[in-house]
Amino acid sequence: MNKSTAWRVVFGFGLVSLTTDMVSDGARSIVGPVLAALGASAFVVGLVSGISEAAGFLLRLATGPMVDRSRNYWGYTFAGYALTAVCVPLLAVAPLLGAGGLIAGSILVTVERIGKAVRSPAKTVLLAGAARVVGRGTGFGVHKVMDQIGAFSGPLVVSAIIAATGDMWTALLALLVPAIIALAVLFGVKHFTRVHALIEVAPESPALATTGFRTLPPEFYRFAASTAFTTLGLVGFGMMSFHLSASHLVDIAAVPLVFAWGMFAAAIAAFVAGRWYDRVGGSVFLAVPIASVAVPFLAFAGDVWSVIAGVTLWGFATGVQDSTVKAYIADLVSVERRGAAYGLFAAFQGVGTFLGSVLAGALYTDVTWLLSITVPAQAVAFALMLRAISRRI
Repeated sequence: MNKSTAWRVVFGFGLVSLTTDMVSDGARSIVGPVLAALGASAFVVGLVSGISEAAGFLLRLATGPMVDRSRNYWGYTFAGYALTAVCVPLLAVAPLLGAGGLIAGSILVTVERIGKAVRSPAKTVLLAGAARVVGRGTGFGVHKVMDQIGAFSGPLVVSAIIAATGDMWTALLALLVPAIIALAVLFGVKHFTRVHALIEVAPESPALATTGFRTLPPEFYRFAASTAFTTLGLVGFGMMSFHLSASHLVDIAAVPLVFAWGMFAAAIAAFVAGRWYDRVGGSVFLAVPIASVAVPFLAFAGDVWSVIAGVTLWGFATGVQDSTVKAYIADLVSVERRGAAYGLFAAFQGVGTFLGSVLAGALYTDVTWLLSITVPAQAVAFALMLRAISRRI
């Protein structure tokens, strides 16, 4: 595969992610206010955010090895994107269900994240095959930039619709349009890659995929554990959006704009980190726990500019974790193990995300206690990361 053709695949997947993230992150940018409008407390918002994000990560423990065994990469990819396309617009119906609206909304938020668990290992294996030609750090970095353009523009669209109509539910329903576009583009990418036989996949022997997690290298487990501690020390945007709204720091229409800023920071971080990864290797990851340590303190501050600073650092951390780490795993693990590796890595992230979200919801009114947990977590993350990459610096 030449670089020109490989870039077409990278950009194709990037466009799918762009339009899908308009949908998913457009909804995520107001998930706190949406759940609050349905009757949720701060603890319930933290709990639902934690469960949904954890489901999106932990279920990859199953879907990753299933992808390796079946090699049905496209089937899992389409199914996952379809779940997002359906669940987000359906959130607009939740207020019509009365007392059951909060339950329905919580289920839809969670199932949307399950869609990510279904598609992510398969899509990442497909993308890694094309990215290897252009440089995996660069390829994943460019893909993440396009992904983040959607994550940036989706909240802007939601904010504009809320400002124009005063209604969150209309904004959620409008996200059906980019959802349909995403599925149409994905069909085009599938056709292009099959015609040109571009995707690197596992060998035909199913025996190669039956050992699951047992042959993953020790560096992988240290790296995954470090990421779990990093995500435990972060505060998810669900709680940040709740804080912005409940503290009346900004109008509800402006909450998606703050999220969009975080996604912009993530896009810049993903591209820069990807380029640096191709040059200097895994040492680029050491910056993540250092930058993340201040996020909980800033995110729950009493002024909007401190919260925005926290969102910026949160965006940096998530941008690197959602892009460059995938390049590192692809370089660390052979192709027939990558589905399992991506799935297990996501499970580590999911445990950290769940615990971090629940802690943030439970300790929302006592930041001192929250910091007493999250700051040591980042210190452990840094130590594990240094040990994980020491042989590859």
